[in-house]
Amino acid sequence: MPRTFAYRRVSTLGQTTDNQREEIRAAGFQVEAKRVITKTITGSLATSQRRGFTRLAGRLEDGDVLVVTRLDRLGRNAMDVGGTVAQLAKSGVRAHCLALGGVDLTSSTGKLTRGVINAVAEFERDFLIERTQAGLARARAEGKAIGRPPSLSEERRRLVEQRLRDGQGASAVARELKASRATIRRVQAAMRVAEVR
Repeated sequence: MPRTFAYRRVSTLGQTTDNQREEIRAAGFQVEAKRVITKTITGSLATSQRRGFTRLAGRLEDGDVLVVTRLDRLGRNAMDVGGTVAQLAKSGVRAHCLALGGVDLTSSTGKLTRGVINAVAEFERDFLIERTQAGLARARAEGKAIGRPPSLSEERRRLVEQRLRDGQGASAVARELKASRATIRRVQAAMRVAEVR
């Protein structure tokens, strides 16, 4: 007889998985307490890096059912979700996502649904890149500065260059001028490039 597992995840300690528990129960899934995995972990980690999920995956057997409330419980992005679902399907585990109407993500309908979601996500990502590039081009055409402001004023930069020419090390200059070593090293690198030219 297939066993049913639930994977409930929240991102911060201030959140609870109570809503997820109620959604799973309301959808008619009966999950024994010992088969409910509840984790507080950031969604930015790939599923393979989530210890709670990898331990759960190790317990799942052919014919088992895994229930999640939303796709983002199974991965940080469309590719990660796809990889996780493919791995579950390879093990004979059915993965049900309640936000998609409880569809089994490993079924042909589930694959189609994931394909559509992947296509929409890719479209949104490409559209965002296009809008960002258009905005940057417009800002450049209007003469606006792009990126972070320089961490050193022109005067302080000349002072850094003079100290470095006088033979002071980057760490000493950084301490003296209360700047980061990385900033001083960038000035040093720019000076080397200018010397080569």
